[in-house]
Amino acid sequence: MIAASPDDAVVTPNATMTRLAAPSRGSAELSTWRVDMAAGITGPEHSVSREQVWTLTAGSLEATCDGRTEKVTAGQTLVLPPDVMRRIHSTEPFQAYVAMRADGVVSVPGTEGTRVLPWAQ
Repeated sequence: MIAASPDDAVVTPNATMTRLAAPSRGSAELSTWRVDMAAGITGPEHSVSREQVWTLTAGSLEATCDGRTEKVTAGQTLVLPPDVMRRIHSTEPFQAYVAMRADGVVSVPGTEGTRVLPWAQ
C-alpha cells in the first residue's frame, strides 16, 4: 500500500503535484499523481513523451492540445496523447488525478533537451 505524505508534494509556480505511485514508491511501470491548481493559472505549453490520463475530481480546466481547446469538468476524464503540444488553464480551482508510464519526459518549446517530471519518478 502507498499513502501520500507532505514529503511527496512538488510545488511549482503553477500547481502542486503530489506523488502517489511511482518507481520511487514501489511502482515498476506507472506513475500516478494528484494535481491541485488554483483558479486563473495557465501552465506552460509543453509536450510529454507518454500518454497521460487526467481524471478531474473537483473544479474544471481548459486543455488546449494540438490547437484544440476542450473544457473538462469534475467527473470527466481527459486523455492527452503523447508528443503533442498542450497547455492547461484552470478556469476555477481544480483537482485531478493523472496516470502515465513512469518513463515520460517533457519538452518545452524554446528550451533544449527534455525534462523529467519529479513527481513521476
